[in-house]
Amino acid sequence: EMQRSLVGSEMCIRDRYRRIKMKKVLTYGTFDLLHPGHIYLLKEAKKLGDELIVGVSTDEFNSIKHKTSFLPYEYRKEMVKSIKYVDEVIPETNWDQKVEDIKRLGIDVLVMGDDWKGSDKFEYLKQFCDVVFLPKMEGLSSTKFRGHVEEYVKLMEEDE
Repeated sequence: EMQRSLVGSEMCIRDRYRRIKMKKVLTYGTFDLLHPGHIYLLKEAKKLGDELIVGVSTDEFNSIKHKTSFLPYEYRKEMVKSIKYVDEVIPETNWDQKVEDIKRLGIDVLVMGDDWKGSDKFEYLKQFCDVVFLPKMEGLSSTKFRGHVEEYVKLMEEDE
């Protein structure tokens, strides 16, 4: 008798938690040459919900965007997946997948760096979920960071 009532109360608690909607947050990026600015963005994005899903640009998508990465997609995906703020990683394969991702994953908030604010690539998504543009870390940009790495690589090659 006692065991049956405990099982019943556990079921009740589980059902109650299922009814509480977990807030899902989504962001996208290449995440090549991971740096503190990336971690900051992911940490701040996670604060906006219960679950953070990150779309990492595939190598094929990067070539469409005329970007090249130092690291291949699989490495970048694993690095992002290992960050404690990230709950799930999905591939970002094209510009048009965002509406489908938002609907399929039940996204409440899309987060991007404020360098995308005003861009037609993200503004239209406000009809499907909240869109938040987070300020970047002062003095840190992937482009600047990449430039330093490229300079270093050139110096290393000259020394060989």
